Amino acid sequence: MEKRFKVYVYEEGEPPIVHRGPCKDIYSIEGRFIEQLEMLQPRQAGVRTWDPNLANAYFLPISVLDMRKYIYERHPHSYGPLIRTFEDYIQVVKRKHPFWNRTGGADHFMLAGHDWGPYITREIPELYSNSIRALSNANTSEGFIPSKDVSVPGINLYDESMPVQLTAGPLPSLGNRTLLAFFAGGRHGRVREILFEHWKDRDLQLFPVYEYFPKGLDYYSFMMRSRFCLCPSGFEVSSPRIAEAIWAECVPVIISEGYVLPFSDVLQWNEFSISISVADIPNLKDLLAAIPEEKIERLREGVKAVKRHFVLNQQPIRFDMFNMILHSVWLRILNLNLR
Repeated sequence: MEKRFKVYVYEEGEPPIVHRGPCKDIYSIEGRFIEQLEMLQPRQAGVRTWDPNLANAYFLPISVLDMRKYIYERHPHSYGPLIRTFEDYIQVVKRKHPFWNRTGGADHFMLAGHDWGPYITREIPELYSNSIRALSNANTSEGFIPSKDVSVPGINLYDESMPVQLTAGPLPSLGNRTLLAFFAGGRHGRVREILFEHWKDRDLQLFPVYEYFPKGLDYYSFMMRSRFCLCPSGFEVSSPRIAEAIWAECVPVIISEGYVLPFSDVLQWNEFSISISVADIPNLKDLLAAIPEEKIERLREGVKAVKRHFVLNQQPIRFDMFNMILHSVWLRILNLNLR
């Protein structure tokens, strides 16, 4: 990929809707990806090209979150203005360039960290049917198509950088992790309702499950003290807790339906995570407690091995999250060329 894959970024449009996005937010991946791709300079070896005739893929640098922020009409609740804005941008691209029309947009891609990405893009027929949609909300029940779309990890950055306590040095070993599992979060969606019904505040010494997190305690310290980190879906399937668990070298326990996990073309998730069905939530503590120590250690070694793929660096480096997303897009471009 490093030698062959080239991406052209369309220059049409101006901020705040195009060419920027959130970099300090629960949807940070949207703004950071746009920023990191656009900051690549001609003198740097890398994936970006300024000659569209040399490109293998074409990026639409439009931010769903900023469209929601600046265009969305709360009353009445309607995606209409956002859909029309995205459609208008594609029409400009089609009028000014020949590349979309050559493939019907199949070698074009966009990235949305916001939950609304699937709903907005689903209403633009060519984009939905042909183009590569890189989405954090990668839910097959909401139209995510694994053969052509890309699942992107959700991340939550509070100050535009990775949490220092998870990146500054060695993290606790398995023997120093005194909590079996941990979760803290809002009562968002059916899965969490069931989780709270059975486990909220039931065993705070070994299996702490909080609805929101108590003030005065450190969220990441609980992850670093835990063997397993619970990652239930909320209103949507994805959760930044999956990446946070991996940063903390805590085995993610994924409780979600219809979620296509990020980078699953190349990563074997069963080597570093546990998947639990919603129906098994009442038995969750016993299921995790029954996993042998040797298997937990093996899973944690897997977590350590994939950790670099979920790290978002200030400057992209090989195999980090930025490059893993590009690699996922590249695989779909290869599939397109083989059709």
